[in-house]
Amino acid sequence: MQPQSFSRRAFLAAAAAAPTALPAQSGPGLKISIFSKHLHWAEWKEMAAVAKEIGFDAIDLTVRKGGHVLPERVTEDLPKVAEIVRQAGLELAMITTDIADARTPHAEAVLKTASGLGIHHYRWGGLRYKDGGHPMEQLRGFVAATRELGALSARYKMHGMYHTHSGINQVGAPQWDLYTLFQEAGSPWLGYNYDIGHATVEGGFGGWLLSTRLVAPMMKGVALKDFLWTKAKNGEWRPQWCPLGTGMVNLPKFFALIKEANFNGPLQIHYEYPLGGADTGQKKVTIDKPALIATMRTDLLYTRELLKKTGLA
Repeated sequence: MQPQSFSRRAFLAAAAAAPTALPAQSGPGLKISIFSKHLHWAEWKEMAAVAKEIGFDAIDLTVRKGGHVLPERVTEDLPKVAEIVRQAGLELAMITTDIADARTPHAEAVLKTASGLGIHHYRWGGLRYKDGGHPMEQLRGFVAATRELGALSARYKMHGMYHTHSGINQVGAPQWDLYTLFQEAGSPWLGYNYDIGHATVEGGFGGWLLSTRLVAPMMKGVALKDFLWTKAKNGEWRPQWCPLGTGMVNLPKFFALIKEANFNGPLQIHYEYPLGGADTGQKKVTIDKPALIATMRTDLLYTRELLKKTGLA
């Protein structure tokens, strides 16, 4: 990978004397959300208060099994959480759901409720290839259901953002497959929640550059992660998630590309590296909460500085 032009080490040295509280961004530019999976240890009011304390502009709320709002309780609970988040001075920029297609249980209730509350972006996904068989033939099998989801999304004016993961048999890992699927489905309400960490895992040295340019017009949301390749005890090489700016993801270049594409959707920070259980969405964490908040703030500060340098803030 090319060396990054903005060093996290240099940033940390400069940020050491920065205020411990970071005000949320109120002016123009991309607003930054925290993925509420990493705040599952906090109830609704504390979740919003912590996100505000860290300095985020918005929340990407989990509305799924084990999330802050359960799908079967969306009509009762999502309005309550939306009010709490907004009273804290934050936006509820999007929701992350279990929706894979229009027939997923509670899918319509989730979209209808969110839309009625002024939330118009949701994350969906979960399509997988089967072992064996031609990938393009399998991909064509998803077209009808994707069109149906596009129609449901249009009904409630909801932008469906498919989250891209890396890994075996993941639809969206190579990027071009989702591009093809969305072209075939033909719905302007469906697009990418483009995870640059997973895109770099799959795209390596230069493939992520091509995929970013290919799908940029269809990006409705962007997720930020960083990683390094490490060898496991069994000898397999695996991505190990790490703080932003310490791994292989070229965030400065990526931000330049999405600026060129005039991206303006929800931008989310994900904390997948070890954080005492907050990384995996545990209800209880083993890390000191002030230390957890400070760590989360460091990634946010780093992101804000990069956005400023790129002209996206």
